[in-house]
Amino acid sequence: MKLVSWNVNGIRACAQKGFLDFFREADADLFCIQETKLQEGQISLELEGYHQFWNYAEKKGYSGTAVFSRQEPVSVTYGIGSTEHDHEGRAITLEFDSFYVVNVYTPNSQRDLARLGYRLSWEVKLREYLLELEIAKPVVLCGDLNVAHKEEDLKNPKSNHGNSGFTEEERGKMTELLNSGFVDSFRYLHPDARDVYTWWSYMNKVRERNIGWRIDYFIVSEKLAPAIHQAGAECFVMGSDHCPVILELNK
Repeated sequence: MKLVSWNVNGIRACAQKGFLDFFREADADLFCIQETKLQEGQISLELEGYHQFWNYAEKKGYSGTAVFSRQEPVSVTYGIGSTEHDHEGRAITLEFDSFYVVNVYTPNSQRDLARLGYRLSWEVKLREYLLELEIAKPVVLCGDLNVAHKEEDLKNPKSNHGNSGFTEEERGKMTELLNSGFVDSFRYLHPDARDVYTWWSYMNKVRERNIGWRIDYFIVSEKLAPAIHQAGAECFVMGSDHCPVILELNK
């Protein structure tokens, strides 16, 4: 089973920059996107053979998630069961026979950390939500999690220490999640890999020089770890300031 996750940084803009070409080339069973930045009716994607599920933020042109699935899910849930967080369109859960897929766009704590408290509250609620799901069956969590967990997950850890996405608080919440029975699929297969990133600033030639961060993930229940066949990043796919990440499961 092949899964793809991509923060498209505005699906309407990305659709003008080759989104459909990559979508067809990827030939995924499940394709998740984040930061769609639109409302219902503002785009029509012709994705033959796929069921489409969209979650929109109340605020126009902001946040948003979507999932495109070949297989019709058993059920679909929008949000993480939190009135504080579910108005921003940040999560969609698809239930299948043997596992859940949870597609999320984690709140950014912002450059001045003005939203760090909101972000940390989200982390608590998300972890509780995932653990509740896991009582029934294993979970695949994917999306832009807006954190570089380890120093090897960004090019310049020393100069970015304490900055949004690399605070001790955010990294600690990722550690808590992984210690709750989850696995970072990329690190499971590539524990010592460096210089593999999924986001680059739009500043001049930053992406060309691969000065990036790995902040997009597939996190899976430990029960699913032995089924991980491939996990990586399509670093050369353009169209967004993020690149797609891939997970293949032997299921």
